[in-house]
Amino acid sequence: MIAKINGDRALALALARNVLQIEADAVRGLTELLDDNFSNAVETLLDCRGRVVVSGIGKSGHVARKFAATLASTGTPAFFVHPAEASHGDLGMVTSDDVFIALSNSGETEELVAILPLIKRLGAKLIAITGRPDSSLAELADMHLNARVEKEACPMNLAPTASTTAALAMGDALAVAVLDARGFGPDDFARSHPGGALGRRLLTYVCDVMRVGDEVPVVPLDSTISDALFQITDKRMGMTAVVNGNRHVEGIFTDGDLRRVLQRDGDFRSLKLADVMTRNPRTIGPDHLAVEAVELMERYRINQMLVVDADSTLIGALNMHDLFSKKVI
Repeated sequence: MIAKINGDRALALALARNVLQIEADAVRGLTELLDDNFSNAVETLLDCRGRVVVSGIGKSGHVARKFAATLASTGTPAFFVHPAEASHGDLGMVTSDDVFIALSNSGETEELVAILPLIKRLGAKLIAITGRPDSSLAELADMHLNARVEKEACPMNLAPTASTTAALAMGDALAVAVLDARGFGPDDFARSHPGGALGRRLLTYVCDVMRVGDEVPVVPLDSTISDALFQITDKRMGMTAVVNGNRHVEGIFTDGDLRRVLQRDGDFRSLKLADVMTRNPRTIGPDHLAVEAVELMERYRINQMLVVDADSTLIGALNMHDLFSKKVI
């Protein structure tokens, strides 16, 4: 049997809203705590010739792991080191060219405080993120980022909740400031995420997914509707391009155009294709991102698009199924 909430369900909702409000206030309060130390930390990370080493223990350790991962995926080589393991050999990963970032809400975490003199002796720069500017960790650091919170979201004011949220937000603020200063853009981000949907969206171009050659349905401008229907049926794209003798796109004839002709004229055998096709169709260049084609198709509620060069010469075609199959959508 699934356990039920003990007491008033409305009370649980009220508690949840209170937790979210406390944590939101904690993050909002960080804006007043930012000072020159933050700017100095950004410059230190930009000037780092080695790696950024992020460390913390307990809940702060989880935040530190996420912070290191965010840095690494946004152009700043970084990794996580557990402070207890650092005391037993992993400190050998840290060099004088590195920047060491230590996270601890109290600023007195024994495992961290114990290794900081060794970090300083190596010559690595030290950035601390704590909730206590007067702590041992803050005083040892070259730069201290104050992530103090008024209270935890825990009703007992014990479990790390608002403090870990604040530390996480401070790490994100630092990572974003650094990536912006680096000029880190969408292409850079995609190169860090080649295996996921984001990478496909940012690295896939129209030329990578468009149909070319004999796969493209195309008829000359003086064709009949019957000629167009043959191409639509044979190539299975729901349309055909209409071009002049230089393969310059003059129009497009789609399944929708055919339905409109049938509703209006009934017998279409005597109609010229040039009289019923859609002129000035939506087109796109081969060097555009495939997601741009998706955006245009969705905006204009079309399922196909012709691919043309700078002179509007037909070089390929796309439909929504192609984009689905390549997992661009």
